[in-house]
Amino acid sequence: MGLILDIKKRFKSISRYNQILRVLMKYGFEDLVRYLEESKRYRYFQKVIPKSYKLRVSQYTKWAKMRLVCEELGPTFVKFGQILSNRPDLVPLELTLELEKLQDNVPPMTENEAKDVVESELKDKVEALFAWFEPTPFASASMAQVHKVTLHSGDRIALKVQRAGIYDVIIEDIKVMYRIAHILEHRIPSLKSFDPVGLVKNFEASILKELDFIHESINVQRFYNNLKKDHSQEQFAEAPKVYRKFTTQKVLALEFVSGTKIDRLEKLKEDHVNTKVIARRLAISFFKQIFEYGFFHADPHPGNLLVLPNNHICYLDFGMMGSMLPRDINIFSNLFIAIKTKNVKKIIRVLQQLSNNAPIVDRRALEFDIYEFVEKYYVREIHENEMSTVLLELKDIIIAHGLKVPTYFFLFARSLVTIEGVIEKLDPDLEQFEIVKPYLNKSATKKYNPIKIGAKVINSIVELADYMDEFPFDFKNAIRKINSGQIQVDLTHKGIDPMVHTLQRITKQLIKAFVMIAFIIGASLFIIFEITPLWKGVSVLGMSSFILAIILGLSMVSNLRKGDYDY
Repeated sequence: MGLILDIKKRFKSISRYNQILRVLMKYGFEDLVRYLEESKRYRYFQKVIPKSYKLRVSQYTKWAKMRLVCEELGPTFVKFGQILSNRPDLVPLELTLELEKLQDNVPPMTENEAKDVVESELKDKVEALFAWFEPTPFASASMAQVHKVTLHSGDRIALKVQRAGIYDVIIEDIKVMYRIAHILEHRIPSLKSFDPVGLVKNFEASILKELDFIHESINVQRFYNNLKKDHSQEQFAEAPKVYRKFTTQKVLALEFVSGTKIDRLEKLKEDHVNTKVIARRLAISFFKQIFEYGFFHADPHPGNLLVLPNNHICYLDFGMMGSMLPRDINIFSNLFIAIKTKNVKKIIRVLQQLSNNAPIVDRRALEFDIYEFVEKYYVREIHENEMSTVLLELKDIIIAHGLKVPTYFFLFARSLVTIEGVIEKLDPDLEQFEIVKPYLNKSATKKYNPIKIGAKVINSIVELADYMDEFPFDFKNAIRKINSGQIQVDLTHKGIDPMVHTLQRITKQLIKAFVMIAFIIGASLFIIFEITPLWKGVSVLGMSSFILAIILGLSMVSNLRKGDYDY
């Protein structure tokens, strides 16, 4: 029985591989097929494709043909193309623009097929689970479809149901993709720099996450919690609630939200909705996600944005999300501030931080390109200076100079392009940089908070004290290993001066830290016990000590930013 199943699987893989070759031939990629196929089968494929079809296809550009190939090969390749469109560092701009047009053209599952998936996942009959199950889906794609459902409690939910058998299809396609990637890497050496196998590996991780609705439900809940924790007056975003009881790997139950799609301008005007207000609120909600939450919706196209009756914006579809560390948020804030202040050296420093301090081959050329970029930025009209344009132009400079940036950089840039397109339709005159400026300043200055600096210094001292307890044992252990010959020490004078210099700087920083802590403790005591002289009921000595502690803290931060060099 196992042998028969193995033969079936092999037959499926071979059949799918041949189908891919046929489709490639159909759209005129004969050279690629020759690389993939050692036998003479491609000649047979060439004969069975009508000349009239070839003539019709020849009217498309090669980039459009690549998009058509993905669409014809189905869901796996459509998703691969969509994910590849987020990597402008790997594919040409023309191909990126074509891949962004990719569409799912798959008819929805029948009512019975959808019910079978739901009953299999939730272990009960649909009639027992729900008071009403809408047979026709109100949204459908290649991987899933969404049905309106009413619970016995009366709650209306949107039930996302994974397409039956799609998991097996995608797994099979990924196997074929790996085979093609290995062949291309082996037979076309110039493609090695693009790491075809690595691309398929990243795609596999991404699409398997998307197939797991538990993962998407966690994204929804995380996004929902961020919004609920934000009690500021400028919190204009909403997200659906997750119904965990009815959520599994293949079924996702979310609160059903009624609203108007954000691009239906005529309907919004009929409802007396001020589109300028909506544009501003959309911008604020998105910049909050980036610079305050560090977790943002990476696919904010009009279909995923609803305007609610209270003029709030509800986000939908959380399959594609972006996440940034606090350090990365700070880097982006500094980047935009440096561009606005025309600080070329700071832009270069920030780009290096973004690329994990990758070496710059030609610093002068990079400085010239950044300078030209900044000067062009200021010549344009103010409202044309969208942040996405800034990031995309910087992307070209980054790629040209061989700097590597994290994947979320491109995800961030692409989501900005999308959201700005929506804002442009709602209010073409909205100056987005004026909206984002407070968030940039807040994020950039957050690390200079004296209390946080003091806490970091105290933590460092505590960690150092903890290590000093372990140091004698580690030192004794190292000596034993040297004596037993397990470690050979070659003492030379090379590089000792920089090490001495570093030790001196560390010692200075520690002394400053102890003095700063003394000032903070002294200030607290002076203020608590109201030591005279007093100014408006507060001890002057206490305030003076606290100011001196802040100055010392800023001095330490400045030295830390310089690294191991004095300039």
